[in-house]
Amino acid sequence: MNLFAMKKGQLNICFKIKSETSSFRILSLIFLFFIVQFTQAQIKTGAEQLDLYLPKIKGKKVAIVANPTSVIGKTHLVDSLFSLKIKIKKIFAPEHGFRGEAANGDKILNSVDPKTQIPIVSLYGKNIKPSKKDLSGVDVVIFDIQDVGVRFYTFLTTLHYVMEACAEHQKTLIILDRPNPNGYFIDGPILNENLKSMVGMHPIPLVHGMTLGELGKMINGEKWLSNKLECKLEVIPVKNYAHNDYYPLTVAPSPNLPNMTSIFLYPTLGLLEGTEMSMGRGTNKPFESFGAPWLTKGNIEFTPVNIPGKAVNPPFLNQTCRGFILTDFANDYLITYKQLYIEWIVMLYKECPNKSKFFNSFINKLIGNEDFRKQIESGMSAAEIRKTWQVGIQKFKVQRLPYLIYPFDPDLGLIGKK
Repeated sequence: MNLFAMKKGQLNICFKIKSETSSFRILSLIFLFFIVQFTQAQIKTGAEQLDLYLPKIKGKKVAIVANPTSVIGKTHLVDSLFSLKIKIKKIFAPEHGFRGEAANGDKILNSVDPKTQIPIVSLYGKNIKPSKKDLSGVDVVIFDIQDVGVRFYTFLTTLHYVMEACAEHQKTLIILDRPNPNGYFIDGPILNENLKSMVGMHPIPLVHGMTLGELGKMINGEKWLSNKLECKLEVIPVKNYAHNDYYPLTVAPSPNLPNMTSIFLYPTLGLLEGTEMSMGRGTNKPFESFGAPWLTKGNIEFTPVNIPGKAVNPPFLNQTCRGFILTDFANDYLITYKQLYIEWIVMLYKECPNKSKFFNSFINKLIGNEDFRKQIESGMSAAEIRKTWQVGIQKFKVQRLPYLIYPFDPDLGLIGKK
């Protein structure tokens, strides 16, 4: 039996629209559809609303936390502000670098931007937080990075440390907010305190359904910074945005998330970094596929290779893997599921011939607890595992309410995707 097709067929049964749906409900949904189409054309990121933040930075010495997603239209934020004669003293670069020149996990070194001659300070590796020296001579810090709404995506951790540094050295931080492409659902366990790391700093679900602007407010409000410090924070919100809106990204948020399909699959497939599996790194379908040399079922074969700037020594380098291409499944079904598809991990563990080596030590940090691995090893189903997360999720939904900037309807799912 096809491992992939079996689960897709089973789960589709659960999501058939009931025949008794009222005509009023259908008309309401049609009306909502047209409203969404209109408002989506009007969505503007924080960075695009120059009139809201230029007055706050004119005449001041500015540092910018940025990467390739920090754009206004097709022009980088740094280049735009530089052309407007804003005094940019420093650029802080997170994982993958300022202009996206580094692969996953690569060291980012201090340098100078050849285009503007502005100094670049790395915030990935040994120096994860701006120092007093880094912020010397800076009046205000701007943070503009596209997130994908998953706790283990490291840009949230970067934001945390930037906020902490600004609080310690009395600097104002302005977040230019951006939509969360996975903001239409919440799922996963709450991070255990003893598993804090670069891939998880806060007691939030794996998929949190918030933007970085909202999370910045929550970090402040919940006193999650060291010594319960509070950062002087301003958020320039996204205009005409709701968490249920489909917002296609024009710039890949990182080298191995090249398109919206990979972004939708990332919350689940990112967990495979904690297993004896390939999630497509070193191929032309990163985070749109998975496989392994030992897997006997699948609809594709692929061989991971080194790809400069994208994949350095990926899992199963130069080995033929059998597995699945997930593009159609993600676009046709997964985006309606509104949950992590941990069914794949449960099934793959059952298929693995050497179960003692299926998980690696990274899995606990990625998922945020020590239970998930034990639950799968004990034979629990995906539904049973997911049930253990619900108390934490419900508490989080209430806890986050004071910090939400944008509307959210948990019943709607993702709307506006054609």
